[in-house]
Amino acid sequence: MLALFPTCLGEALNRAAVRDSERLLTAAGVAAERPSGATCCGQPAWNSGFVRDARRVARRTLRALSEAEAVVVPAGSCAAMMRLHWPHLFHGERDQALAERVAARTFELSQYLVDELAWRPPAPAARAEVSYHDSCHMLRELRLRDQPRALLAAVADLRELPRADRCCGFGGTFSVRYPDVSTAMADDKLASAAVAGAVTVASADPGCVMQIEGRASRTGAGVRVVHLATVVAEAL
Repeated sequence: MLALFPTCLGEALNRAAVRDSERLLTAAGVAAERPSGATCCGQPAWNSGFVRDARRVARRTLRALSEAEAVVVPAGSCAAMMRLHWPHLFHGERDQALAERVAARTFELSQYLVDELAWRPPAPAARAEVSYHDSCHMLRELRLRDQPRALLAAVADLRELPRADRCCGFGGTFSVRYPDVSTAMADDKLASAAVAGAVTVASADPGCVMQIEGRASRTGAGVRVVHLATVVAEAL
């Protein structure tokens, strides 16, 4: 069974990204199921230092994914939490072996499509102009840079953002703790999009999409901000 873990943010605020991720997996020839009982990966509590609470939340999701042959996550930050940090979170606990097993089977969406399935979407009749924003966890922890660009370049005219690897300012609880800094970082990202002449900015993290899109809507910036799965799905 291939499990598509929608993440709590995707389920609550960006269901289009989850739906479009399913479409891409189907187009690539695999059927994905959303696991019953999976809620949150525990990252917010983990990042805030509440290890016991993070473990309690993550354990429910871990057990819901226990039978999955592979777990696909349409969010770089959540994939990083599960793949890299779950083994540490559950170290010495009764679920340590299970956490290590599920972590090894967890993949970010573009990583799974490109590296595991060697899938490329067919070229569309018309190609839109799209820029890509690297999310921090996906780039710096998972070391995934080329995979999302490969998918986007197959269906769009990919224009690189200046400072594409610079944080958008979301950072989970960072945006709540430091709202002024977070806002300035989002504005800098929108300024980069303007320099690139971006019509659409895509990212592989629903959190980054929410951050940049939210600031774009408040400032009236003429740029569309969506999950990369949506860009690719619209071209199918």
